[in-house]
Amino acid sequence: MKIVRMDVMVLADPTPRDPDAPIEPLAVLTLTTADGVSGLSEVFAVPPGVAKSALNGPDSYFGGMLIGREFDTPEQAWRYLHGRLSHRSRRGWAMICVGAIDVCLWDVFGKIQGKPVYRLLGGNERASVHTWLPEQRRAVVPCGTVFSGRRERDILVPTQLRMVERLARAGFRAVKIEPVESSPDTVVSLARDARSILGDTAQLAVDVGYLWTDIGLAVDVARRLEDLGVAFLETPFSTDALPAYAALAERTTLRLAAGEHSVTRWEFFDLVERGRCQVVQPYATTAGGLTEARRIVEFCQGRGVIVVPGNWSTQILGAASVHLAAWSDITPLIEFTPAEAFSSPLRRAIQELGHPVRDGAIALPERPGLGIELPDELVRRYRVD
Repeated sequence: MKIVRMDVMVLADPTPRDPDAPIEPLAVLTLTTADGVSGLSEVFAVPPGVAKSALNGPDSYFGGMLIGREFDTPEQAWRYLHGRLSHRSRRGWAMICVGAIDVCLWDVFGKIQGKPVYRLLGGNERASVHTWLPEQRRAVVPCGTVFSGRRERDILVPTQLRMVERLARAGFRAVKIEPVESSPDTVVSLARDARSILGDTAQLAVDVGYLWTDIGLAVDVARRLEDLGVAFLETPFSTDALPAYAALAERTTLRLAAGEHSVTRWEFFDLVERGRCQVVQPYATTAGGLTEARRIVEFCQGRGVIVVPGNWSTQILGAASVHLAAWSDITPLIEFTPAEAFSSPLRRAIQELGHPVRDGAIALPERPGLGIELPDELVRRYRVD
Protein backbone atom coordinates (compact mmCIF):
# COMPACT_ATOMS: atom_id res chain seq x y z
CA MET A 1 0.00 0.00 0.00
CA LYS A 2 1.92 3.01 -1.30
CA ILE A 3 0.27 6.21 -0.10
CA VAL A 4 0.04 8.91 -2.78
CA ARG A 5 -2.74 11.25 -1.55
CA MET A 6 -4.25 12.42 1.73
CA ASP A 7 -7.29 14.72 1.52
CA VAL A 8 -9.43 16.27 4.25
CA MET A 9 -12.92 17.64 3.65
CA VAL A 10 -15.26 19.14 6.24
CA LEU A 11 -18.93 18.12 6.39
CA ALA A 12 -21.71 19.58 8.55
CA ASP A 13 -25.45 19.88 8.89
CA PRO A 14 -27.00 22.97 7.30
CA THR A 15 -27.44 25.98 9.54
CA PRO A 16 -29.30 26.64 11.73
CA ARG A 17 -28.60 23.29 13.33
CA ASP A 18 -30.94 21.41 15.63
CA PRO A 19 -29.56 21.62 19.19
CA ASP A 20 -30.05 17.88 19.75
CA ALA A 21 -27.02 16.02 18.36
CA PRO A 22 -26.30 17.96 15.16
CA ILE A 23 -23.32 17.13 12.98
CA GLU A 24 -21.13 20.17 13.53
CA PRO A 25 -18.13 20.73 11.22
CA LEU A 26 -16.49 17.30 11.02
CA ALA A 27 -13.21 16.51 9.30
CA VAL A 28 -13.27 13.45 7.04
CA LEU A 29 -10.03 11.93 5.74
CA THR A 30 -9.62 10.14 2.41
CA LEU A 31 -6.34 8.30 1.89
CA THR A 32 -5.44 7.03 -1.59
CA THR A 33 -2.82 4.50 -2.64
CA ALA A 34 -0.81 4.19 -5.84
CA ASP A 35 -3.16 1.54 -7.25
CA GLY A 36 -6.11 3.93 -6.96
CA VAL A 37 -7.72 2.38 -3.86
CA SER A 38 -9.05 4.87 -1.29
CA GLY A 39 -9.93 4.51 2.38
CA LEU A 40 -12.29 6.67 4.44
CA SER A 41 -12.36 7.77 8.08
CA GLU A 42 -13.70 10.51 10.31
CA VAL A 43 -11.25 12.59 12.34
CA PHE A 44 -13.69 12.91 15.22
CA ALA A 45 -12.97 15.33 18.11
CA VAL A 46 -10.15 17.10 16.24
CA PRO A 47 -10.98 20.67 15.13
CA PRO A 48 -11.25 20.71 11.32
CA GLY A 49 -8.50 23.32 10.95
CA VAL A 50 -6.14 21.18 13.00
CA ALA A 51 -7.10 18.08 11.01
CA LYS A 52 -6.32 19.90 7.75
CA SER A 53 -2.94 21.06 9.00
CA ALA A 54 -2.17 17.56 10.19
CA LEU A 55 -3.54 15.45 7.35
CA ASN A 56 -4.37 17.38 4.16
CA GLY A 57 -1.82 17.03 1.38
CA PRO A 58 1.94 16.47 1.19
CA ASP A 59 2.81 19.59 3.19
CA SER A 60 0.71 18.57 6.19
CA TYR A 61 2.19 17.19 9.40
CA PHE A 62 1.42 13.54 8.64
CA GLY A 63 1.32 13.94 4.86
CA GLY A 64 5.03 14.73 4.94
CA MET A 65 5.65 11.50 6.84
CA LEU A 66 3.44 9.22 4.75
CA ILE A 67 2.98 10.35 1.15
CA GLY A 68 5.29 8.33 -1.06
CA ARG A 69 5.86 5.68 1.61
CA GLU A 70 4.74 2.06 1.22
CA PHE A 71 3.44 -0.32 3.89
CA ASP A 72 2.49 -3.99 3.83
CA THR A 73 -0.16 -3.78 6.56
CA PRO A 74 -1.96 -1.15 8.65
CA GLU A 75 -0.07 -2.40 11.73
CA GLN A 76 3.24 -1.62 10.05
CA ALA A 77 2.12 1.94 9.35
CA TRP A 78 0.89 2.31 12.94
CA ARG A 79 4.27 1.27 14.36
CA TYR A 80 6.05 3.66 12.03
CA LEU A 81 3.87 6.61 13.04
CA HIS A 82 3.96 5.82 16.73
CA GLY A 83 7.73 5.73 16.59
CA ARG A 84 7.84 9.09 14.86
CA LEU A 85 5.66 10.59 17.61
CA SER A 86 7.78 9.36 20.51
CA HIS A 87 9.53 12.73 20.87
CA ARG A 88 6.58 14.86 19.75
CA SER A 89 3.00 14.14 20.82
CA ARG A 90 2.08 10.70 22.11
CA ARG A 91 -1.56 11.53 22.95
CA GLY A 92 -4.28 14.02 22.09
CA TRP A 93 -5.00 15.20 18.56
CA ALA A 94 -1.88 13.60 17.10
CA MET A 95 -2.89 10.08 18.11
CA ILE A 96 -6.48 10.66 17.01
CA CYS A 97 -5.09 11.58 13.58
CA VAL A 98 -3.02 8.39 13.63
CA GLY A 99 -6.25 6.57 14.44
CA ALA A 100 -7.96 8.09 11.41
CA ILE A 101 -5.03 7.13 9.17
CA ASP A 102 -5.15 3.60 10.57
CA VAL A 103 -8.88 3.22 9.89
CA CYS A 104 -8.34 4.47 6.32
CA LEU A 105 -5.58 1.92 5.82
CA TRP A 106 -7.75 -0.93 7.13
CA ASP A 107 -10.42 0.18 4.64
CA VAL A 108 -7.81 0.11 1.83
CA PHE A 109 -6.36 -3.20 3.04
CA GLY A 110 -9.78 -4.83 3.01
CA LYS A 111 -10.52 -3.58 -0.49
CA ILE A 112 -7.17 -4.83 -1.78
CA GLN A 113 -7.74 -8.24 -0.17
CA GLY A 114 -11.37 -8.30 -1.30
CA LYS A 115 -12.59 -8.95 2.25
CA PRO A 116 -14.52 -7.06 4.95
CA VAL A 117 -12.21 -5.64 7.59
CA TYR A 118 -13.43 -7.86 10.43
CA ARG A 119 -12.22 -10.93 8.57
CA LEU A 120 -8.74 -9.42 8.40
CA LEU A 121 -8.86 -8.50 12.09
CA GLY A 122 -9.35 -12.20 12.88
CA GLY A 123 -12.80 -13.25 11.69
CA ASN A 124 -16.22 -13.57 13.30
CA GLU A 125 -15.81 -14.20 17.02
CA ARG A 126 -19.28 -13.12 18.16
CA ALA A 127 -19.86 -14.98 21.40
CA SER A 128 -23.20 -16.76 21.82
CA VAL A 129 -23.54 -15.37 25.37
CA HIS A 130 -23.85 -11.88 23.87
CA THR A 131 -26.64 -12.67 21.41
CA TRP A 132 -30.37 -13.34 21.73
CA LEU A 133 -30.74 -16.01 19.06
CA PRO A 134 -28.29 -18.33 17.26
CA GLU A 135 -28.62 -16.43 13.98
CA GLN A 136 -27.52 -13.27 15.72
CA ARG A 137 -24.03 -14.68 15.95
CA ARG A 138 -23.81 -13.09 12.54
CA ALA A 139 -24.99 -9.68 13.73
CA VAL A 140 -23.87 -6.71 15.82
CA VAL A 141 -26.29 -5.10 18.29
CA PRO A 142 -26.39 -1.28 18.36
CA CYS A 143 -27.19 0.67 21.51
CA GLY A 144 -29.10 3.78 20.46
CA THR A 145 -28.03 6.92 22.31
CA VAL A 146 -30.55 9.68 23.07
CA PHE A 147 -29.64 13.21 24.04
CA SER A 148 -31.05 16.67 24.67
CA GLY A 149 -29.11 19.82 23.89
CA ARG A 150 -31.23 21.66 26.50
CA ARG A 151 -30.48 20.68 30.10
CA GLU A 152 -33.55 22.03 31.96
CA ARG A 153 -35.43 19.11 33.51
CA ASP A 154 -38.79 19.99 31.96
CA ILE A 155 -37.14 19.88 28.50
CA LEU A 156 -34.48 17.19 28.90
CA VAL A 157 -36.75 14.50 30.34
CA PRO A 158 -39.64 14.63 27.82
CA THR A 159 -37.20 15.10 24.91
CA GLN A 160 -35.22 11.99 25.78
CA LEU A 161 -38.31 9.92 26.56
CA ARG A 162 -39.77 10.77 23.14
CA MET A 163 -36.51 9.58 21.60
CA VAL A 164 -36.61 6.37 23.63
CA GLU A 165 -40.13 5.74 22.32
CA ARG A 166 -38.94 6.24 18.73
CA LEU A 167 -36.10 3.77 19.18
CA ALA A 168 -38.38 1.24 20.88
CA ARG A 169 -40.78 1.47 17.93
CA ALA A 170 -37.82 1.07 15.55
CA GLY A 171 -36.91 -2.20 17.26
CA PHE A 172 -33.71 -1.18 19.05
CA ARG A 173 -32.73 -3.77 21.65
CA ALA A 174 -30.55 -1.41 23.66
CA VAL A 175 -30.85 2.30 24.46
CA LYS A 176 -28.64 4.72 26.39
CA ILE A 177 -30.10 7.80 28.07
CA GLU A 178 -27.98 10.86 28.92
CA PRO A 179 -29.28 12.83 31.93
CA VAL A 180 -26.27 15.17 31.92
CA GLU A 181 -26.12 18.14 34.29
CA SER A 182 -29.13 16.64 36.11
CA SER A 183 -30.11 16.21 39.72
CA PRO A 184 -30.00 12.74 41.32
CA ASP A 185 -33.80 12.52 41.26
CA THR A 186 -33.87 13.43 37.56
CA VAL A 187 -31.29 10.76 36.73
CA VAL A 188 -33.29 8.08 38.54
CA SER A 189 -36.73 9.16 37.32
CA LEU A 190 -35.58 9.36 33.69
CA ALA A 191 -34.08 5.89 33.95
CA ARG A 192 -37.25 4.54 35.55
CA ASP A 193 -39.49 6.01 32.83
CA ALA A 194 -37.17 4.79 30.07
CA ARG A 195 -37.25 1.29 31.54
CA SER A 196 -41.04 1.43 31.55
CA ILE A 197 -41.06 2.32 27.84
CA LEU A 198 -38.49 -0.34 26.89
CA GLY A 199 -39.97 -3.16 28.93
CA ASP A 200 -37.92 -5.91 30.52
CA THR A 201 -36.10 -7.32 27.50
CA ALA A 202 -34.28 -4.30 26.02
CA GLN A 203 -31.03 -3.19 27.62
CA LEU A 204 -30.82 0.25 29.24
CA ALA A 205 -27.61 2.19 29.88
CA VAL A 206 -27.22 5.51 31.71
CA ASP A 207 -24.58 8.14 30.87
CA VAL A 208 -24.33 11.04 33.32
CA GLY A 209 -21.47 12.77 31.48
CA TYR A 210 -18.80 13.21 34.18
CA LEU A 211 -21.44 14.60 36.49
CA TRP A 212 -20.18 13.92 40.00
CA THR A 213 -17.21 14.64 42.24
CA ASP A 214 -18.82 13.24 45.41
CA ILE A 215 -18.43 9.50 46.05
CA GLY A 216 -21.32 9.43 48.48
CA LEU A 217 -23.72 11.01 46.00
CA ALA A 218 -22.58 8.68 43.24
CA VAL A 219 -23.08 5.64 45.46
CA ASP A 220 -26.58 6.78 46.41
CA VAL A 221 -27.68 7.25 42.79
CA ALA A 222 -26.01 4.04 41.61
CA ARG A 223 -27.81 2.00 44.25
CA ARG A 224 -31.14 3.54 43.27
CA LEU A 225 -30.46 2.51 39.67
CA GLU A 226 -29.54 -1.08 40.50
CA ASP A 227 -33.14 -2.30 40.60
CA LEU A 228 -33.81 -0.96 37.09
CA GLY A 229 -31.60 -3.48 35.31
CA VAL A 230 -29.13 -0.87 34.09
CA ALA A 231 -26.51 -2.44 31.82
CA PHE A 232 -23.84 0.10 32.80
CA LEU A 233 -23.38 3.55 34.35
CA GLU A 234 -21.18 5.68 32.12
CA THR A 235 -18.71 8.39 33.18
CA PRO A 236 -19.90 9.13 36.71
CA PHE A 237 -16.60 11.02 37.27
CA SER A 238 -13.89 12.65 35.20
CA THR A 239 -12.07 9.99 33.21
CA ASP A 240 -8.86 10.87 35.06
CA ALA A 241 -10.43 10.40 38.52
CA LEU A 242 -9.47 6.72 38.63
CA PRO A 243 -9.47 6.41 42.45
CA ALA A 244 -13.10 7.63 42.45
CA TYR A 245 -14.07 4.97 39.87
CA ALA A 246 -12.39 2.29 41.95
CA ALA A 247 -14.12 3.46 45.15
CA LEU A 248 -17.54 3.46 43.46
CA ALA A 249 -16.92 0.03 41.92
CA GLU A 250 -16.50 -1.38 45.43
CA ARG A 251 -19.89 -0.05 46.52
CA THR A 252 -22.27 -0.77 43.64
CA THR A 253 -23.25 -3.78 41.59
CA LEU A 254 -23.55 -1.62 38.45
CA ARG A 255 -20.86 -1.94 35.81
CA LEU A 256 -18.97 1.33 35.44
CA ALA A 257 -18.08 2.49 31.92
CA ALA A 258 -15.61 5.03 30.52
CA GLY A 259 -13.13 5.60 27.74
CA GLU A 260 -14.86 7.65 25.03
CA HIS A 261 -11.98 10.16 25.01
CA SER A 262 -9.21 7.80 26.10
CA VAL A 263 -6.24 7.55 23.75
CA THR A 264 -4.05 4.45 23.19
CA ARG A 265 -4.15 1.11 24.99
CA TRP A 266 -2.24 2.46 27.97
CA GLU A 267 -5.04 4.78 29.05
CA PHE A 268 -7.46 1.85 28.80
CA PHE A 269 -5.12 -0.29 30.87
CA ASP A 270 -5.41 2.37 33.60
CA LEU A 271 -9.22 2.45 33.37
CA VAL A 272 -9.34 -1.31 33.97
CA GLU A 273 -6.48 -1.85 36.41
CA ARG A 274 -6.63 1.33 38.47
CA GLY A 275 -10.22 2.47 37.88
CA ARG A 276 -11.80 -1.00 37.94
CA CYS A 277 -14.08 -0.15 35.02
CA GLN A 278 -15.94 -3.21 33.76
CA VAL A 279 -16.97 -1.59 30.46
CA VAL A 280 -14.53 0.32 28.25
CA GLN A 281 -15.63 2.41 25.28
CA PRO A 282 -12.89 3.04 22.72
CA TYR A 283 -13.77 5.23 19.77
CA ALA A 284 -12.26 3.53 16.73
CA THR A 285 -10.25 6.63 15.80
CA THR A 286 -9.72 8.33 19.18
CA ALA A 287 -8.22 5.21 20.74
CA GLY A 288 -5.59 5.14 18.00
CA GLY A 289 -7.32 3.24 15.21
CA LEU A 290 -8.55 -0.31 14.73
CA THR A 291 -5.00 -1.57 15.23
CA GLU A 292 -4.95 -0.15 18.75
CA ALA A 293 -8.61 -0.97 19.48
CA ARG A 294 -7.86 -4.62 18.75
CA ARG A 295 -5.07 -4.53 21.34
CA ILE A 296 -7.53 -3.05 23.84
CA VAL A 297 -9.94 -5.93 23.24
CA GLU A 298 -7.13 -8.45 23.63
CA PHE A 299 -6.12 -6.85 26.93
CA CYS A 300 -9.69 -6.99 28.25
CA GLN A 301 -10.19 -10.64 27.30
CA GLY A 302 -9.78 -12.77 30.40
CA ARG A 303 -10.21 -9.81 32.76
CA GLY A 304 -14.00 -9.92 32.91
CA VAL A 305 -14.25 -6.59 31.08
CA ILE A 306 -16.47 -5.92 28.07
CA VAL A 307 -15.69 -3.53 25.21
CA VAL A 308 -18.52 -1.34 23.91
CA PRO A 309 -17.09 0.87 21.15
CA GLY A 310 -18.27 4.46 21.52
CA ASN A 311 -19.62 6.65 18.74
CA TRP A 312 -21.19 10.07 19.25
CA SER A 313 -20.72 10.83 15.58
CA THR A 314 -21.82 9.43 12.22
CA GLN A 315 -21.88 5.95 10.74
CA ILE A 316 -18.57 6.57 8.99
CA LEU A 317 -17.04 6.06 12.41
CA GLY A 318 -19.80 3.56 13.14
CA ALA A 319 -18.66 1.35 10.25
CA ALA A 320 -15.31 0.85 12.00
CA SER A 321 -17.16 0.00 15.23
CA VAL A 322 -19.22 -2.64 13.42
CA HIS A 323 -16.09 -4.41 12.17
CA LEU A 324 -14.42 -4.29 15.58
CA ALA A 325 -17.53 -5.77 17.20
CA ALA A 326 -17.87 -8.43 14.51
CA TRP A 327 -14.41 -9.69 15.46
CA SER A 328 -14.56 -9.15 19.24
CA ASP A 329 -16.00 -11.89 21.45
CA ILE A 330 -16.45 -9.45 24.38
CA THR A 331 -18.52 -6.78 22.61
CA PRO A 332 -22.24 -7.25 23.24
CA LEU A 333 -23.10 -3.74 21.98
CA ILE A 334 -21.80 -0.80 20.01
CA GLU A 335 -22.89 2.79 20.58
CA PHE A 336 -25.04 4.12 17.76
CA THR A 337 -26.32 7.70 17.51
CA PRO A 338 -29.45 7.02 15.44
CA ALA A 339 -31.05 9.21 12.83
CA GLU A 340 -34.39 7.85 14.09
CA ALA A 341 -33.98 9.91 17.27
CA PHE A 342 -32.58 13.15 15.87
CA SER A 343 -33.38 15.62 13.11
CA SER A 344 -29.89 15.86 11.63
CA PRO A 345 -30.14 15.51 7.82
CA LEU A 346 -26.43 14.68 7.44
CA ARG A 347 -26.62 12.00 10.13
CA ARG A 348 -29.54 10.40 8.30
CA ALA A 349 -27.88 10.64 4.88
CA ILE A 350 -24.73 8.90 6.11
CA GLN A 351 -26.68 6.30 8.10
CA GLU A 352 -28.57 5.33 4.94
CA LEU A 353 -25.22 4.60 3.27
CA GLY A 354 -23.84 2.49 6.09
CA HIS A 355 -24.77 -0.78 7.73
CA PRO A 356 -28.57 -0.83 8.27
CA VAL A 357 -30.23 -1.71 11.57
CA ARG A 358 -32.93 -4.34 11.05
CA ASP A 359 -34.86 -5.93 13.90
CA GLY A 360 -32.49 -4.18 16.30
CA ALA A 361 -29.31 -5.67 14.79
CA ILE A 362 -26.70 -4.99 12.11
CA ALA A 363 -25.83 -7.92 9.86
CA LEU A 364 -22.11 -8.64 9.56
CA PRO A 365 -20.69 -6.71 6.60
CA GLU A 366 -20.02 -8.48 3.32
CA ARG A 367 -18.51 -5.67 1.24
CA PRO A 368 -14.69 -5.37 1.11
CA GLY A 369 -13.11 -2.84 3.44
CA LEU A 370 -15.33 -0.92 5.85
CA GLY A 371 -18.29 -1.04 3.48
CA ILE A 372 -19.16 2.66 3.32
CA GLU A 373 -18.50 5.27 0.62
CA LEU A 374 -19.60 8.91 0.35
CA PRO A 375 -21.26 9.75 -3.00
CA ASP A 376 -20.34 13.01 -4.70
CA GLU A 377 -23.87 14.35 -4.27
CA LEU A 378 -23.70 14.01 -0.48
CA VAL A 379 -20.32 15.74 -0.39
CA ARG A 380 -21.56 18.61 -2.57
CA ARG A 381 -24.61 19.09 -0.37
CA TYR A 382 -22.94 19.01 3.05
CA ARG A 383 -19.37 20.17 2.47
CA VAL A 384 -18.67 23.42 4.31
CA ASP A 385 -14.95 24.07 3.72
